[in-house]
Amino acid sequence: MVTANFDEIDRKILALLQEDATIQLAEIANAVGLSATPCWRRIQKLEQNGIIRKRVALLDDTALNVGTTVFVSIKTNDHHPDWLQQFANAVLDLPEVMEVYRLSGDTDFLLRVAVPSVEHYNNFYKRLSGLVPLSDISSSFAMEKIKFTTALPLHYA
Repeated sequence: MVTANFDEIDRKILALLQEDATIQLAEIANAVGLSATPCWRRIQKLEQNGIIRKRVALLDDTALNVGTTVFVSIKTNDHHPDWLQQFANAVLDLPEVMEVYRLSGDTDFLLRVAVPSVEHYNNFYKRLSGLVPLSDISSSFAMEKIKFTTALPLHYA
């Protein structure tokens, strides 16, 4: 777990970069009340400390024909480390899998999957279920995207 000392200027810098990673250094510096050099040093420190992991472009799922979001709940009866590694390798190799979480409670894993359609999900389902033994797979299709953000809340930092 990465921990760091943050101040209000760091939070402002991070908020600006979460909103638009292409923002010019001069704009960031002006917005946080610093000159360019100290602002750049702060950004470099945030990167070196692993707070800023990478800068990416967020793409439109519908424009790229993967606008169907499916949440897949998985249960397994096998919790052996070898099985867990096999499962991890399988989901890492499936490009449709956007996120994977190991959960507490009745469901062991939750996946967020992006596909073009129900038919494409059915093909994905068959591939997934053939890769590792699973005791139960339950799928829920997102009907509407009400909120989606990649911006983390910064008031806890």
